[in-house]
Amino acid sequence: MKIRIKGNSLRLRLTQSEVEQLHQEGLVQEVIMLGVDPSKHLHYKITKSKDNVINADYNPNHIIVTVPENLLATWATTNQVGLEHQIKLNETEQLSILIEKDFKCLQERSNEDESDMFPNPDEGTLKC
Repeated sequence: MKIRIKGNSLRLRLTQSEVEQLHQEGLVQEVIMLGVDPSKHLHYKITKSKDNVINADYNPNHIIVTVPENLLATWATTNQVGLEHQIKLNETEQLSILIEKDFKCLQERSNEDESDMFPNPDEGTLKC
């Protein structure tokens, strides 16, 4: 699972096996170590929920995104590319959450294993 954070936006991209794991087991998680001190790390995870909307929470060193199981089931079993939701933070700001299936790049990159990524729908039709 890849994470991208920019301002008040959070984007998570999942491979085929991660989408299947989330659908079947209800959880996908990763951790990044941010130094030799083991307390300097960030856990991020997506979990299935009984809620009605996508939500996000932060506890020290943990980003937790929850996805309603009905939305998750449709996304995981169809060609739907992503799930998106905006959470109002205050009168002027919102948090944008985007969860996407991770597609293979159109140009091969020797330093990245893309064997578990979703086939790119534009493969063979676009030239870079």
